[in-house]
Amino acid sequence: MPVVVVNSGGANISSVLHALRRLGAEPQFTADAAIIRAADRVILPGVGAAGRAMEVLQEHGLVDVIRSLKQPVLGICLGMQLLFESSQEDNARMLELIPARLERFSESQGLRVPHMGWNAIKNVQPDPLSRSLDNMWFYFVHSFYAPVGKWTLSTSYHGRPFSAMVRQRNFYGAQFHPERSASGGAKLLQGFLETPL
Repeated sequence: MPVVVVNSGGANISSVLHALRRLGAEPQFTADAAIIRAADRVILPGVGAAGRAMEVLQEHGLVDVIRSLKQPVLGICLGMQLLFESSQEDNARMLELIPARLERFSESQGLRVPHMGWNAIKNVQPDPLSRSLDNMWFYFVHSFYAPVGKWTLSTSYHGRPFSAMVRQRNFYGAQFHPERSASGGAKLLQGFLETPL
């Protein structure tokens, strides 16, 4: 099973699947633990609330399954946020793969929340997945942000720097929506499907 998209209850599933099919992939959308474990690549999508997304994963019995995966895993938007320890949103406990907490953007500086629109990303450390994406523009929609730390591959800026791409072992994350980011997003997804990671 080359690539599996996890059923995490997100609202961006059809666009993620369509973006993968445009690249010639045949993704399987599933909550079946055996199929997820057997995949060459796993994508964890998500649009919605952190607490509810974790409830869906728990209902499907997938929390420990995802934590134990050894193949490359890519979290998209909320899927990336789920890789972290916790979130201010719903005071949710997450997958606890990255030891940091997500916080809400502050509107006190006149910032629009949610952060919505196109932003460039800046690489802060080398990685096979992100190396060709430096200074490219991607589409973001999020109210909560991941802090910058040793897990950060790329940053972006909305009133403050935040993690735009992350990696912890075999777990990658993109805060932006590659499925809505035109050629840059296609480049990321193709890299995830084809690059030895």
